[in-house]
Amino acid sequence: MTIGRTSAVALLGLDGSVVEIEAALGNQTPGVKLIGLPDSALREAEHRVRAGVLHSELEFPARHVTVNLSPAELPKQGAGFDLAIAIAILAAEGTVPAEGVASTAHLGELALDGRLRPLRGILPAVLAASRAGISRVIVPQANADEASLVPGIRVIGMSSLRDVAIWHGASLDPIPVEPIAVATVRASEEVHGDLSDVIGNEEAIEALIVAAAGGHHVYMVGPPGAGKTMLASRLPSILPPLSEEAALEVASLRSLSGIDVSRALSFEPPFESPHHQASAVAMIGGGSHTIRPGAAARAAHGVLFLDEAPEFSARALDTLRQPLESGRISVERAVAVARFPGRFQLVLAANPCPCGKYGTKDAMCTCAPIARDRYLRRISGPLLDRVDIQLAIPPVTAAQLRAQKRRAHTTSAAARDRVLAARDRARSRLTETGWRSNSEVPGSALRGADLRLPSAATEPLDRAIGRGVLTMRGYDRSLRLAWTLADLDGLDRPGLAQVGRALALRRGAA
Repeated sequence: MTIGRTSAVALLGLDGSVVEIEAALGNQTPGVKLIGLPDSALREAEHRVRAGVLHSELEFPARHVTVNLSPAELPKQGAGFDLAIAIAILAAEGTVPAEGVASTAHLGELALDGRLRPLRGILPAVLAASRAGISRVIVPQANADEASLVPGIRVIGMSSLRDVAIWHGASLDPIPVEPIAVATVRASEEVHGDLSDVIGNEEAIEALIVAAAGGHHVYMVGPPGAGKTMLASRLPSILPPLSEEAALEVASLRSLSGIDVSRALSFEPPFESPHHQASAVAMIGGGSHTIRPGAAARAAHGVLFLDEAPEFSARALDTLRQPLESGRISVERAVAVARFPGRFQLVLAANPCPCGKYGTKDAMCTCAPIARDRYLRRISGPLLDRVDIQLAIPPVTAAQLRAQKRRAHTTSAAARDRVLAARDRARSRLTETGWRSNSEVPGSALRGADLRLPSAATEPLDRAIGRGVLTMRGYDRSLRLAWTLADLDGLDRPGLAQVGRALALRRGAA
């Protein structure tokens, strides 16, 4: 008895596992039995496959068909296994040669007329197949460009099941069909502007450069119109370009989210700015069936900007605490855990009070002191403790407007050069450690023998932690800032001046 074998890919979060599809024909009552932990959408594959085979003018076996998805303990979700199941059945029937089918991965959902529907997440699926050693994959025609972004694997785009059978050697005449178009959201062209557009706020610009140089998180407090959003939106323009590996990961996350990535890879760091009504699931990821990445995951290797941060729900904000600490996002379900990358730069912006006028000279704040305090405390202390740089952004004055016309502006290009030079110094220092930026260095290493600073340099931090105004986490994060300031200043190690500036940046909005 011939057993048809081929392979597909099961995605769980951004991780993909190759699944072997086996089809065997038996003499029991005709029907299809699907085994191997399929979900409800995958259990319905029997009806899609049968209709797709028959409408492709191919013969569906009039026997009992057992389809096994191996490994059996791995959860399998969605309709992306349809094509592989159909081809394995045709190979068991003898319609297509079993040898060629076994060496090719098949990804795609079947329409009832036999055409192939494109899939979300085709890029991470093909990437997983390539890493597993598969050299050839067949995908729906609409997914071919996106799948071709993965280097080192042959991608074959097909429009219908009949075309796939012919490609594998079936003796059939081709029947032209109209490929099903991909239903994705076209990614908007992001224009982040230039730092030279910012009026005044030289200290905030310098702090933004420090944040970019070390990968630090930022919290800005200031009245409406002070320039918080303008500063945050320009952070990607001074960040280093993505590596090819990071660009593939960013594109894979967008593919899972249904965003079109069929064009060339983008090496620009992503910028995500969710609305303040975003739920915890929208922020961190999840879903009732297939687990999708949230805004925090889509911001990996880039910037997550939360404007009007106190207006976000406490639950949505506190979901960020774990990825800020570990650099990973875990979405737990009863049968599995989906993991996404979560190393991003968090930028929080807040008004000083509910009306936004507290601290301004030309407007009167009507908020009671307890209301102002309650408003800012919507951002929990444990979350703020993980934010390295905290800034007070004052409103722009008329004098700054006049001075801006006479002063040389800091451009994004010049700032990026400083950032790249500082990151190169950090990378050289951390070469043997596996860490890539100062924000990734754990406190134990900063206080260890190799990176420990003399007590004369850490005196401001020691006094602050002794007075209880700085936690141990804040102590370590201030040390990270000090190392970044030293890299920007071209020094081998931070001294008292860099540590003092780091503490000032740490407590600037206090």
